[in-house]
This record gives sequence, structure tokens and C-alpha cells, in this order.
Amino acid sequence: MPRTVLDRADAVRALAGVFRRRGFESGSLSVIQQETGIGRGSLYHFFPDGKADMARAVLAQVRAWFDEQVFAPLRTADDAAQAVAAMSQVVEEYFVSRERVCLFAAMTLGEEQETFAREVRAYFADWVGVLAETLRRGGIVESEAADLAVDAVAAIQGGLIMTRALDDDAVFTGIVARTDRRLQAALTRKGMGS
Repeated sequence: MPRTVLDRADAVRALAGVFRRRGFESGSLSVIQQETGIGRGSLYHFFPDGKADMARAVLAQVRAWFDEQVFAPLRTADDAAQAVAAMSQVVEEYFVSRERVCLFAAMTLGEEQETFAREVRAYFADWVGVLAETLRRGGIVESEAADLAVDAVAAIQGGLIMTRALDDDAVFTGIVARTDRRLQAALTRKGMGS
């Protein structure tokens, strides 16, 4: 029996779990209905354009969370080192609590990757850009800040893959901690006039 869905936000949260577990291509409409407990009529009421519409809604919800919890604090921080430490903690907690999957990265796999290319590119470009800007405000020169930001986001994303493969959250927490230490060390060197 289909479950009662109070609003679109409830449906988006349920869909996010399916896409985290199954990816976009393996999440057929029947699988989505079965795993969310949401009936076909409700799904099409909330998402009239079908599964791609569902995935876009999930990505928009994830993006809004990152805008609020990661990007905005980095943009507005006065202390770069504190902002980077806070980013590391929040990102670690987020991904561990969400089955160790980055939905934006998951949408780059499979035949439908071009369907979500704009959203995926914007998410990663914004993360790298705002982190690089924070590092620049912390005294790191532009080219080094850009390299450090790319490496940090890549380490976090790669860490998710390894963590899932090894089924061990400690792998991810270790990667995030080492990434944070590298960024903190670079900020400390610049703060000491190196």
C-alpha cells in the first residue's frame, strides 16, 4: 500500500535515498515506487516530467544544503582556518550519514550523465571556487589556492568511493582529516610569512 506523502519535500527525501542506493539508471519507476512507498500518481503529481524531474529535485535539495552549510560559511568567514575546519567536519558528517554517496558524482555515471551535466559542473565548480577563495583570503596565492581546492574536493570525492568499496567509514574520516591538515598547514605557512 502506498504511503501517505505530506508534501514534495517528503518525496524528495525519499527519492534521495533511492538514488543513493541505486543510482539514477538502476532506479526504475517501479523500484522507486517500491522503495519509497510512494504511488505512481503521487510521483507524477510532484514530478510531472518523470524520473529526470525527480533527480533534478533531489540534486536541487542537496545543492541547497551545500549552499547553506558549506558554501555560504566559506564565503562569509573571516577566519579561513576555522572555515576550512568547519567545512571538513560538516562534509564528513554529511556524507557518512548519507550512505557515503555524493549524488552529484553519482549522476556523472552512466548514459544519462549529460542530462545533469550543468548541475554537476556548477556544484563542483562552486565548491572548488569558494574553497579557493577562502584559501586566498587566508593568504595563499591564487594558483596554489586553486590547486589546493581542486585536490581537497577530489580527495573527498575519491574518499567516498574507497570508503564504499572497503565498507569502512574510518577510511573517509581519515581522508577528510588528512585533507584538512594539508589545508591548515598551507594556511599556517602563509600566516607565518612563508
